[in-house]
Amino acid sequence: MEGGERGSSPGRGASRRQQGGRHTRQDPDVRLSKSLSYILRHGAAELGLAMGKDGFLNVADILHLPRFKHYSEQNVRQVVDLNSKQRFTLRLHPETGILQIRANQGHTIPVEELELIPISLEAGNVPDEAVHGTYLRLWPSIKGVGLRRMSRTHIHLATGLPQDGQVVSGMRCDCDMAVFIGIRKALNDGIAFYFSTNRVILTPGNHEGLLPPKYFEKVLQLKPTRCCLPLD
Repeated sequence: MEGGERGSSPGRGASRRQQGGRHTRQDPDVRLSKSLSYILRHGAAELGLAMGKDGFLNVADILHLPRFKHYSEQNVRQVVDLNSKQRFTLRLHPETGILQIRANQGHTIPVEELELIPISLEAGNVPDEAVHGTYLRLWPSIKGVGLRRMSRTHIHLATGLPQDGQVVSGMRCDCDMAVFIGIRKALNDGIAFYFSTNRVILTPGNHEGLLPPKYFEKVLQLKPTRCCLPLD
């Protein structure tokens, strides 16, 4: 996985179609969460939904889609409340009072007014760690080129590693490799970093959409045992 939380392996389109609601053997809440993620991050326009500049969609408009006919507003609220990575935000529209939902990060569609908090040395909010979770099979490519945001608008990083089964926003639980980024060095070189509303670290990378290997502080194999991988 070279940019964000997802991999760039073949079959990615099929994965997205699955996220659109074609799962058959999953818990209903998991199915709903994946379907919401797909629409809010990638597929709103192709499904005829008009997303606001801030990334919010009306919950009622989503529930009117055929694939959501078995779900209710309460189901959506439950998925948002129980999501361990806080992937979604619910709100009442400030003018209409209509219930709306937004994905907090992970977009491939542009969201002009996504609520992001700039990270800077001046603001004093630079995290102690910035870690990108990925997979060992991608290490040869990452080692040579760096982390790529791919089709997403940002590369995703977590503020630490999962410990004892703890869920960490910004990193998939099945990642078997972690790349630690020298965020201060990257900031000094002019690369922008932000916090999302659920504390995922986001960066567009450099002008090529990359975090080059020169910003790698260390690379850690996570499974089956933890060990450092050589950078050179």
